[in-house]
Amino acid sequence: MVKFGKIACLLCMILMLAPMNASAGTKGKKSSKFDWNPVIDAIIEVESNGKADAVDKGGKSCGAMQITPILVEECNRILELRKSKKRYSMKDRFSVSKSKEMFLLFQSFYNPKNSVELAIRSWNGGMGHTKKGTQKYFEKVMSKMK
Repeated sequence: MVKFGKIACLLCMILMLAPMNASAGTKGKKSSKFDWNPVIDAIIEVESNGKADAVDKGGKSCGAMQITPILVEECNRILELRKSKKRYSMKDRFSVSKSKEMFLLFQSFYNPKNSVELAIRSWNGGMGHTKKGTQKYFEKVMSKMK
């Protein structure tokens, strides 16, 4: 029953994100000119204080960027849609370089206009985030960028 609940939760999240795919899938290629490094560095500082082996109390978010299993699965789904053979593993969450790749892939798909605010808020609260629910996190990350 627990396994069914996890699968149902994952499917609901994918369905919730699906409407965003229509515009992001074709136009959402990563802009090679946008520099995400200041945002990524600030997120790493807030999430793990730079520790690549960090694990949250629940054990689901891992690595320097505190990546969840759902994000790994979503990155693999995006790669599949893009006809790429590349795939990420749960172990890749502990690699800073692969974590950054996943961040960039996620942004290229869901944030093609490269909105820093959307990037930060969605990293904390997913694509269904609320402004109120992500405000403290947004402020923390922004303070690290200055």
